[in-house]
Amino acid sequence: MIIDFRVRPATRGFLNMHIFRNQDRIARWSGNLGMTPPPSAKQGNMELMLKEMEEGGVTHGVVTGRQANAFMGNVPNDDIVEIVNEWPDKFIGVAGIDPSNPGKAIDEIERVVVNGPLTAAGIEPGVLPNPMYCDDRRIYPIYEYCQRHDIPMLVMGGGGNGPDLSHSNPEHIDRVCGDFPNLTIINTHGGYPWSEQICFVAFKRPNLYLCPDMYMYNVPGVANYVMALNTFLKERILFGTAYPFIGFKEGVEGVQALPIKPEVMPNFLYKNAARALKLDIGE
Repeated sequence: MIIDFRVRPATRGFLNMHIFRNQDRIARWSGNLGMTPPPSAKQGNMELMLKEMEEGGVTHGVVTGRQANAFMGNVPNDDIVEIVNEWPDKFIGVAGIDPSNPGKAIDEIERVVVNGPLTAAGIEPGVLPNPMYCDDRRIYPIYEYCQRHDIPMLVMGGGGNGPDLSHSNPEHIDRVCGDFPNLTIINTHGGYPWSEQICFVAFKRPNLYLCPDMYMYNVPGVANYVMALNTFLKERILFGTAYPFIGFKEGVEGVQALPIKPEVMPNFLYKNAARALKLDIGE
């Protein structure tokens, strides 16, 4: 079993995102990571993507709605609900939430998570039309609600997740983890490029999981994630390809080539994801 924690499938609103609209950008980012864009991404072909998942051994993909600026593109949560309902044994849905309006955000979490088929909530505050930091106090009612209802929260913190590098600085997510110690927080993009610092944040914050996804491949700092995975974060680092930037087969083979201890690899590939999202999935 392999759970890919960051998948943007080639269907519905995802095809309107910049990562599918701008093929040159996909090729450039993939090339910088020593990869090539998968054929399904070039064609925007969902059936081919599912075949590529199977060929790569990826059994489940975590798909997240997006509320972002016009360049990044939005993916309505109703699209995520449809994807989960159409492929219930293949995809795990996360609600994309706009944290700039806490009341509306909480209503949406109630609609599609508490009373719907989605498993968690996710925010990307740095790419909103008016960017925010994840420790902005206006977001705190959402964190409090999710903590109270035991709903995991994905927070994009790393990579190009804001207008400047400060939005990736781990000090912001560190504050949130400290203020909400009973809230499960998954840092997508793994705090990159602050890989050493974010691993220390996770060292002291047991409610923080890291998903370095595309930054686990051929970039400086990978060794920090690998060392942490082999030792004190063996139960809290998650596998992800960030498809369509990295294909499933390339992604799986890429991490299998890293010096990850064999006994830790099942944790990384699926057990940690199942734990973070509280999934009842057998091997």
